[in-house]
Amino acid sequence: MENPELKAILAATGSNCSGKKRYAKALVVVNYPSISEHDYNWIQAIRAEHDIYYEIVSPHFTFVFPCSITAEAGFVGHIKQRTKGVKKIRFVSRCALVVKDRVSKHTHVFLIPDEGFSDIVRLHDRLYTGLLTSELRLDIPFLPHIGIGSAIAPEACKSLADDLNVNDFSIKGTIDTLDIASFDGKEMKTIERIQLEES
Repeated sequence: MENPELKAILAATGSNCSGKKRYAKALVVVNYPSISEHDYNWIQAIRAEHDIYYEIVSPHFTFVFPCSITAEAGFVGHIKQRTKGVKKIRFVSRCALVVKDRVSKHTHVFLIPDEGFSDIVRLHDRLYTGLLTSELRLDIPFLPHIGIGSAIAPEACKSLADDLNVNDFSIKGTIDTLDIASFDGKEMKTIERIQLEES
């Protein structure tokens, strides 16, 4: 399904994480967290109304953003090598945060992990070495999150975040796999799933 808002975001970003050139299809690394059915349904109900990515991808953390590398075998090999010995990450998210997009007109609402934050950052940084060193956007801080909303109007995102944060909620889960996937702006397809080690 064509999404004009998403198409605008991809155009605004230059369709790659380093700003060097556009792509038709990009390689990414995401995690679909293991959470309870109740929490999954709660997140999806919010995303169905507020998230432009709802029909494209399930709730997820992004570890490697769309970039200019096109050699699939080399990319997969790098991710597999860098995840050797990495333990599963337990996380808890208790708040929604409003974040202005640095490369488009959109503002987003993110679920931010209170617990597990530092482990997620360390794994992200571990992946952005070697083959991916030049792809890291040092001008945009990495903020671990599950995206649940997006809008052109920041006020809409602030209203959503306030509505969520006025109540106590706690999304507990585990990052136990990483999906190496291709993304063309319309569809996310898993190429290979890597299982992280027991903690």
